[in-house]
Amino acid sequence: MVFLHNTINIMYTFFIRPLLFCFDPEKVHHFTFSMIRSLSKLPGMSFLFRKMYLVEDNRLERQLFGLTFKNPVGLAAGFDKDAKLYNELSNFGFGFIEIGTLTPKPQDGNPKKRLFRLKADKAIINRMGFNNGGVLEAVERLKNNKGVLIGGNIGKNKVTTNEEAVEDYKICFNALYDYVDYFVVNVSSPNTPNLRALQDKEPLTKLLNDLQIENRNKTARKPILLKIAPDLTNEQLLDIIAIVSDTQIDGVIATNTTISREGLQDQNKSEVGGLSGQPLTQRSTEVIRFLAEKSNKAFPIIGVGGIHSAKDALAKLDAGADLVQLYTGFIYEGPKLIKDINKALLNHR
Repeated sequence: MVFLHNTINIMYTFFIRPLLFCFDPEKVHHFTFSMIRSLSKLPGMSFLFRKMYLVEDNRLERQLFGLTFKNPVGLAAGFDKDAKLYNELSNFGFGFIEIGTLTPKPQDGNPKKRLFRLKADKAIINRMGFNNGGVLEAVERLKNNKGVLIGGNIGKNKVTTNEEAVEDYKICFNALYDYVDYFVVNVSSPNTPNLRALQDKEPLTKLLNDLQIENRNKTARKPILLKIAPDLTNEQLLDIIAIVSDTQIDGVIATNTTISREGLQDQNKSEVGGLSGQPLTQRSTEVIRFLAEKSNKAFPIIGVGGIHSAKDALAKLDAGADLVQLYTGFIYEGPKLIKDINKALLNHR
């Protein structure tokens, strides 16, 4: 099994990834989904994936928000937007999977081409624009959940004004309530016009308070987290800490993609959109550390942004994150990265 694991990892690094990177990123994404789905239907393949990548050890378990995470390594929102592949992706060893961002109504997102690799920087720029089939379509797929811990990342439709945005978030919250384990409020994507204005203190406080009212009216409340941008100033981050305290939400995801282009070398660096990957590693860790220290670790933090190695993940956990999530690192490094992080955690003292 070790030989097979190592062989597949070498093939991914030196053959599969270079081949896939020759084609349009969005088309490759859909092709990869189809391949994983098809392979997972073959007898024994799901078992084989779990055998190669899943690290099972009680020491990896994390208790947060009243939930038990089998390990602290999750898949970030944006990869499986429409909840099409979460069962199959969980076989690669993820402790939890976040779907979305979902909106009340289906929308196509921004015009193509809208996804760009920056191979020289180990990064991606996307301006997808919350392309998804709508929350109700995702709900139907979530009814087939086979025990995966799921986060539901929710947003607003592009045509919905910021003044009416609260209703969009409520629609998604209520539709997903019975089918996800926690919620993430996304007001930090740079790819929906004016969305980031909802991060300002007054509108954000209102949005979160209104969602908490919905939450308290349920038979049992679900954890609500806020996903923030890495581009916030220290003053804005202090506002975030105050908002979390005032609204009594359950935690923060730090961070989303950045609009910064500092230090990039790739020819695609001028493309408009949110940047993810290695250039975000340091800044996202700085935001995590700032939130943890200034709040005196008053709330849980999920760290995401530029995790391409076990060392990157440990740095975020050491900075104050309780869990971590992968996206771009998963694309560049393959599923081996999940196992590497969990193995490193077991050896980390």
